[in-house]
Amino acid sequence: MRIPVLLCSLAFGAAVPLAAQSADTAKAKSEPVIQDNSFLVEEAYNQDAGVVQHISTYQIQRGTPGFVASFTQEWPVGSITHQLSYTIPISRADARTGIGDVLINYRYQLLGDGEAKLAIAPRLSLALPTGDWKQSRGAGAAGLNGTVPFSYVVSPQIVTHFDIGGSITPSARDTQGDRARILGWTTAGSVILTVSNRIQPMLEAVYSSNQSVVGRDLTARSESLLISPGIRAAFNFTSGLQIVPGIAVPLGVGPSSGQRYAFFYLSFEHPFNEQGRPH
Repeated sequence: MRIPVLLCSLAFGAAVPLAAQSADTAKAKSEPVIQDNSFLVEEAYNQDAGVVQHISTYQIQRGTPGFVASFTQEWPVGSITHQLSYTIPISRADARTGIGDVLINYRYQLLGDGEAKLAIAPRLSLALPTGDWKQSRGAGAAGLNGTVPFSYVVSPQIVTHFDIGGSITPSARDTQGDRARILGWTTAGSVILTVSNRIQPMLEAVYSSNQSVVGRDLTARSESLLISPGIRAAFNFTSGLQIVPGIAVPLGVGPSSGQRYAFFYLSFEHPFNEQGRPH
């Protein structure tokens, strides 16, 4: 429990010196503030024109030998308005490692951008049946999921993010090959504190309710609730490259009581043409 206590103390203790800063301190600095690098909660900021982002995550659960990881690559389509990305999940269980169901994602910047007080960016994803359903790494059928992220700037030092989303797989399989339609939904929220342009403690919470196939046309529902204190940092380069590592310790509460995780994050964001290069 030492790491969670340390992270929580850092996150909430940072609010005291932040209150003494002037309202335009962050804007006055030339270095970019960390912005689109949440861990478990999706923020409502599409990629800027000419800038691509590569995101890797890795999570382990205490008391289990496996892991869950992912790689995501986000590309703007002409401008910040449209964004395409893909996500490749990888997991290890029972001494076997393999990919899960790959996601193809489209996100639309409905309102605002990284400079706005309020931003909204709905996302729609197609889940491809690439995972081995016999090994519980995939649904065994294509599915859809969507999320509406909201990002709201409370002050130059505090930003909040909120998500609500759902998913449907019309003909999912269990490990025995039985099929049924499964539904799920998720709500999430986070608070990000800006200690400096380079360091941001954060606190995230995610609730999910999902169905799984347990027989022909039969499903069972499970719930999960995680509270996740964490911290992220940025390393900015004159070329426009930004590297953001981060760590969090998601803790299960309520229906997930007793579950403990370690979560690691790494992002590389850089220009891929002249439009995205710093001036």
